[in-house]
Formats: sequence, structure tokens, C-alpha cells
Amino acid sequence: MNKALLIEIKNFVATVTLNRPEVHNAFNAELIKELSQTFQKLDNDKKVKVIVLTGSGSSFCAGADVNWMKSMVNFTKKENIADSMKMANMFEGINACSKPLIGVVNGHALGGGAGLVSVCDYVIAVPEASFGFTEVRLGLIPAVISPYVIAKIGESNARAWFLSGERFSAKTAYDMHLIHEVADKNILAQQTQKIIESFLKAAPEATQVAKELIQVVTKNLKQTKLKKITCEQIAKRRVSKEGQEGMNSLLEKRKPQWTEK
Repeated sequence: MNKALLIEIKNFVATVTLNRPEVHNAFNAELIKELSQTFQKLDNDKKVKVIVLTGSGSSFCAGADVNWMKSMVNFTKKENIADSMKMANMFEGINACSKPLIGVVNGHALGGGAGLVSVCDYVIAVPEASFGFTEVRLGLIPAVISPYVIAKIGESNARAWFLSGERFSAKTAYDMHLIHEVADKNILAQQTQKIIESFLKAAPEATQVAKELIQVVTKNLKQTKLKKITCEQIAKRRVSKEGQEGMNSLLEKRKPQWTEK
């Protein structure tokens, strides 16, 4: 039996590949558990500075596995809540990962698969990829992924696509800010490498703090509290080891130490 996930770490980059191509990399209990554990480990791995998430075969992730869904048909409300909580914890863990997460969408990303796209920091997709929050066509709703998706695409797009369940193209996904770039398959690897190299130029600790800062700023805090938090954050970075190195490297017209491999 193939592993549900393939993990490769090379040159500070961890590539995580969903590896259930026979079911279009759909979620089941095993994949959810492995994703949760993997991102927790990678988040704590000092040898990893950037994470790439992609799928094997022709799809990125087709959402929930039909056979897995069959097993839930007779679940009680309590059992359904417990089961959903595992997926919610997985998305929460991936979203909170301190390392930059690059999504490489090699094919369809539907339902929970589109949810995975929404927790990536930068997403590149092939033109042939299709996206969709298809849950309503099964009598369900994209509940667990909704906080992350709506943060990316906004209320208007959520109304349009959550309520219809219609699939949409990579271009539409780009226009609604679900993804950041569209690249043909023949240059996908090349473009992905450019993105990786761009993220590797950033100071690791500063990247982590910047990611935390985004989450704080988007919480709609009162302006006075927000001003205090942001001023404290930049003050800390200026006197930090990385901040000092970054400013000195600029003044001395050299590359900062963290770019050295």
C-alpha cells in the first residue's frame, strides 16, 4: 500500500505530496491524520524554511473520499462533530504553520481540496485546474473550510460560489484571489522554483513574525490597540539579531547571512 503522503526535504525546502492518485488525492481519516502530524513536525524542523504542497497524478485534491463519506452516513451528531473536529484541527494547524507554504495545484481542487488551497500563502496552478466549493450539491456546506476561504476570497465571492457549488477555472480563481499565479504545465516546475527562491531570500524568523502579524491585523482590533501592537512588533524586529543583520547588510552592500546555503 502506498503512503498517503510523500515527503521530501532538500535544500531547506520540504515538498509534501498528497499521494492517493487513484481517488484524486481525496481526504480520508488516514490522510487527515498524516497531514496534521506532518505539518506539526515540519513547523518545528529548523532545517525547513519553505514548504511546498502538491498532489500526485492528475488532481490536487478532490475533497472527501466517497468511501470515507459512506462510513459517516449513520454517524450520530456527536460522532459527526468529533469527526469534523479532526479536519478542522488539520486546517487550523496548516494555516498556523510558521513556514511559508506554497501550493502547487497540478489539477482539480474541489471542496476540502479548495480549502487546502486557501490555507497556502502562495498558490500557483495549471490552467487546466478547476476549483469549486461543491458541497451544496451533496446537500452539505463548506463549513470547516469557510473561515480560511472567506478570508481569501471575501463575502461576495463566497456568496456566488458557496451557494451554487459550481466549478470555476484557474483564471476565475486568480481573479478572486484564491490563487496567485497560473502557469502552463511545461514551466510549472521552473516557476515554482522561482517562487521558492524568492521566499528563501527572506529572514526565517522575520517571515514567521510577519505571518503572525497578518493574523493579528485581520482580527479587526481597535485602532489604538492595533497601533500599539504593530509598533511593538517593528521595534522588536529592529533590535533582533536578524533585524540588525538585515540593516547592516544593506548598509554594507552585501547579502544577509540567511541567504547563504
